[in-house]
Amino acid sequence: MSRFRALVQASLNATKKALTWNVEDWAPPAEKYIFDFNSKEEIKRWHLYSDSEYGGLSSASLEITDSGNGVNGVFSGNLSLELAEGSRWNIRRGGFCGMRSKKFGGFINLDAYDTIAFKLKGDGRCYISTIYTENWVNSPAQEEDNSWQAFIYVPKGNWHIAKIPLARYLPTWRGNVIDAEEEMNPSRVLGMSLSVNAEGGVPGARSGPGDFRVEIDWIKALRTE
Repeated sequence: MSRFRALVQASLNATKKALTWNVEDWAPPAEKYIFDFNSKEEIKRWHLYSDSEYGGLSSASLEITDSGNGVNGVFSGNLSLELAEGSRWNIRRGGFCGMRSKKFGGFINLDAYDTIAFKLKGDGRCYISTIYTENWVNSPAQEEDNSWQAFIYVPKGNWHIAKIPLARYLPTWRGNVIDAEEEMNPSRVLGMSLSVNAEGGVPGARSGPGDFRVEIDWIKALRTE
């Protein structure tokens, strides 16, 4: 084969290789870490909130600890239904605490995934997972992000992996489910939160005022289908 023909053949082979793609190379991975509570730097990505901002007496903390079996996050505190004496706020309900991620730099695209998974070790309470997306359900004048919520029951004792299909998240407005004929847009996720209420939840879960504690190893997006 002449040098010219060899060069032409090499060029054709390179072009063919470039145009021949493997589905596995282009498809996103089956799982994607969203949060990994393996260092104290993770705390900087979250902020805490509770009814204490409105005259309640609940309190919460978020720490990174090493229990001897690895490093993980601990979201804990106390839920109270009492109100601070002389509070100027007229809240209808207390007894809630939460940890909310700071907004991502842009959006996280979870369009390729159908499930959110949590590795947790809890206290038998029911927690609430919230996903915040770009505002396109509420009116254009409403600046708050859209929120989509689902319950997570965390059994007491051993580590537990909870898997919540995105289809199970319901649109909410300030904690109440709203009647919106829309579906979540998982390609425009702005942030997430994990919260706990003294009242409500799923049947059989621990409820009422008092201490709460849940350990968090990671939060992932999964593709199960």
